[in-house]
This record gives sequence, structure tokens and C-alpha cells, in this order.
Amino acid sequence: MPSSRRPSSTVRHDPVHGQVEVRRSARRRRTISARREDGRTVVLVPAGASAADEDRWVTQMLGRIATREIRRRPSDEALLRRAAELSERYLGGRARPTSVRWVTNQRRRWGSCTPSEGTIRLSDRLQGMPEHVVDYVLLHELAHLVVPGHGHRFWALLSGYGELERARGFLEGVSWRAGEPPPDHPEEDDRDPSDGVDDAQVSVR
Repeated sequence: MPSSRRPSSTVRHDPVHGQVEVRRSARRRRTISARREDGRTVVLVPAGASAADEDRWVTQMLGRIATREIRRRPSDEALLRRAAELSERYLGGRARPTSVRWVTNQRRRWGSCTPSEGTIRLSDRLQGMPEHVVDYVLLHELAHLVVPGHGHRFWALLSGYGELERARGFLEGVSWRAGEPPPDHPEEDDRDPSDGVDDAQVSVR
């Protein structure tokens, strides 16, 4: 009779993170962890986890690793990987930036993008902020690659992000403490952008 036990280690390929090894441990009951190891990502899960739980945990841990790399080792490469993951999860992979990078010259903007070029820039002031805040700004700019303006279609793209209002409130609080003017609310403008608008820098403040 064939054994129903799952293998203790499996390897899968993630389009964003590359090779991912999932290791099952009999000593783990509730905890899940992940780390980079020898060019691959290793996710440790309890031996008794179901296939559905394993998939869910791997997705969560890959997201946490990507965000942690952005915050602790803020490379543009880590930022681009996180952008690809957020695009797949919330935008159906429709936003495909050509580059995502940190910049030091955006003191009044949290992020900006040029849709016609597919480029995204995030202010280095975001480094060290909570991961849901960085993700929101990055997702906001990704959504502009699909819908350049701030109309209802734009905000509908972001409606699936559960931390939307929490992240916006956090950034408004940071601006208030810094004595900066309150951000505009361009989402009230439901006009569809016409020719030339895609060459403008669209920002979230």
C-alpha cells in the first residue's frame, strides 16, 4: 500500500523568486519560517500541513522575505521582485514595470511613475516604514501602469488590498507630524486621461 506521507522536501519554481525549496519538519507544529540559502529560498513548514496550507504559507513567506529585503537591504533588485509579486497578486500581472528604484530627490512625494516608460520610483523616506505601507505605495504606482489617472477605475484596482486605508492613514500621519500640507485627493477626479497624460509623473503623496 503506497504511503500517504508527503515528501520531506520539495522544490518548486516561483516566477518572481526563482527556486523555492519547501522542507517539512516533524518538530514543527505551528511555526513557519523562511530564509535565503545557496541561491534559493527555503521555507520550513510543519510535517502535517495540508497541500493547501503549504501553498498559502509559501506565498505568505515569500512576500515577507521580499518586503524584508526592501526594508533591511533596500536594493532596487529586491524592490523589482516585490513589484512583480504585488502585480501578480492584486493586478493579475498586468503591471510590468521596466524598472523600480529608490530615489533620494522625492521629498514631497512617496512614489511616482512614468507610465509611457514603465518606470517607478519610490522615495527613500519609505525605507524602514511598515511593510504594508511600502507595499501600498508600490502597488499604487503599479496600478498607474494600468490606469494612469486617479478615477474610479484606478481605485477599483486597489480595492483588493486590505491594508489600503491603514497605509494611507499612516502616511497622512507622517506628513502631519512633519508639518507638510495634507495630500491632495485626486481620486475625486474621474476623468479618463487623454493623449499626453501618460508622459506625466503620477504620484502618491
